[in-house]
Amino acid sequence: MSDAHADVSKHVKSYMAVFATLAVLTVVTVLAAQVDISHWGNLSLALAIASVKASLVAAIFMHLKWERTAWVWFTLLLCAFFFLVLMAVPTLMMLDHPPGVKIGTWG
Repeated sequence: MSDAHADVSKHVKSYMAVFATLAVLTVVTVLAAQVDISHWGNLSLALAIASVKASLVAAIFMHLKWERTAWVWFTLLLCAFFFLVLMAVPTLMMLDHPPGVKIGTWG
């Protein structure tokens, strides 16, 4: 019974460390939004910080850090691949418009 308690306290420490890291990265994201690098620079910086935060949540809170099954990692990689494809398609469609053409459906 005492071994189980020691295991829980070890996880609570890592949860608190991840929480503190997520809080700091949230402040960094807000501060980075105040700096005008460029449109794509700000977007890339925000996505990079969000990727680190999502990785921390997946690794610690979803216990993927301790996962050893190859099927779980294969499924995650497959989801990441399809996510990138689904993000690339609209981006490439936007780049296909000639200059000066207004892109959008509203207004």
